[in-house]
Amino acid sequence: MKKIIKYVITDILRNKIVLAYTLFLLVISLSVFSIEDNAGKGLISLLNIILIVVPLVCIVFSTIYVYNSAEFIELLVSQPLQRKKIWCSLFAGLAGSLSIAFFVGAGIPIIIYAPAATGLIMVVMGVLLSIIFVAIAMLAAVRTRDKAKGIGMSILLWLYFSLIFDGLVVFILFQFQEYPLEKAMVVVSGFNPIDLGRILILLKMDISAMMGYTGAVFKDFFGTRMGFIIALLIMLCWVIVPTWLSLQRFNRKDL
Repeated sequence: MKKIIKYVITDILRNKIVLAYTLFLLVISLSVFSIEDNAGKGLISLLNIILIVVPLVCIVFSTIYVYNSAEFIELLVSQPLQRKKIWCSLFAGLAGSLSIAFFVGAGIPIIIYAPAATGLIMVVMGVLLSIIFVAIAMLAAVRTRDKAKGIGMSILLWLYFSLIFDGLVVFILFQFQEYPLEKAMVVVSGFNPIDLGRILILLKMDISAMMGYTGAVFKDFFGTRMGFIIALLIMLCWVIVPTWLSLQRFNRKDL
């Protein structure tokens, strides 16, 4: 299992796309912190990049990598190895390599220029989002043999989590504006890891007032230590559940 993980990580970290992704994050991060005279403003500028670009690259790259590794996976399955170990090793390799790429590209500059709690939480959220969208990508890839359909499904999932979900929430709030839905929004936010990451980072920046009354509700819940722990547990569920579902599908799949 360790050999498979090592091979996958080495193979991915040498990939030109991953190297370009790391370099892109590094250049953007250093540029933002160099231009801004305040580290807090630099973090705000990086926020959308981390919440949009990182999930997009992770989900698309991981989906393509799984399809391109079909022959390698078939070779491993033909060996006396458990499918569970093969799939978990592939997931660990993908998640580990893309997390390393994010940490080198954005994590290190953030820690250097903004070593406070806000910067550390942004790095943690970036790593968690990388792992989460690798898990979602593997679930999308294992559900269909058609590469085009799998990549299309991954892009649609990214669109849903990054754009469509927020539109649906705004629509619901607008349609039922006469009802007190602010507390319900705390629960709804758990169904989108990108939104949850955004809320935790904004609350740590202490600019929740910009979110109105809903921001005050978020601060009352996620601003506490218990609320923060619950949010992290929800993020971990976003890693575990898609991984478990994809593993069950892979175990039953006829290669």
